[in-house]
Amino acid sequence: MSSENQQPPKHRFETLALHAGQSPDSATNARAVPIYQTSSFVFNDAEHGANLFALKELGNIYSRLGNPTNDVFEQRMAALEGGVGALATSSGQAAQFVVAATLCEAGSNIVSTAYLYGGTYNQFKVAFPRLGIDVKFASGDSVEEIDSLIDEKTRAVYIESI
Repeated sequence: MSSENQQPPKHRFETLALHAGQSPDSATNARAVPIYQTSSFVFNDAEHGANLFALKELGNIYSRLGNPTNDVFEQRMAALEGGVGALATSSGQAAQFVVAATLCEAGSNIVSTAYLYGGTYNQFKVAFPRLGIDVKFASGDSVEEIDSLIDEKTRAVYIESI
């Protein structure tokens, strides 16, 4: 078998947890991911900046949109979960909102159980209805009750586990 057809070795979970998404720094050979404490980035020239803002090429624009430290974390999470990408958010509630805003629109609904963390329950009971997203709560956690609440406007079923 020629070396052209050989697949690179698949790293174990432990290796991915430590190293996925990052290579040692070529200038210092540092292994650890640096923490980039910057809010902005420079562009090679005007065309480079225009291409970044037009999303014609990948790169850093502004740290609220992403930065190299977050990029390593997102790549690492995607590798650990076997995904093609990941998105880091500042909190679990922010993550829930991003998913709901992506899947739902005014008039659609999410089915859940009332057995939720308090912040999640408030987000579902108060914030989402303000955006026109209804959350139907099952009184318990039986699959049959949750299934009975699903309709043509349901975009997600949300449960939490400990």
